Amino acid sequence: MDTQLNFRLLRLKEVLYLTGISSSTHYLHIQQGLMVKPVSLGANSSAYPLFEIETINAARIAGKDQNEIKVLVTTLMENRINII
Repeated sequence: MDTQLNFRLLRLKEVLYLTGISSSTHYLHIQQGLMVKPVSLGANSSAYPLFEIETINAARIAGKDQNEIKVLVTTLMENRINII
């Protein structure tokens, strides 16, 4: 496990600020596999791991195409069970 990961959880408003997209585009990206799904915090609450958002942003900055980002998002989602 990478001990440098930032396990801070972000609410949607922070994610939208960091990604620079609207909420409708954010949810479209989730449907398209271009953004990770939120982590449930309870019955009516969810959040996103900061390191996942930062990783996706870094991939976009690096010029990765949509297919590469979809693979990255799939990997991030699969790796959630291996964090601890």
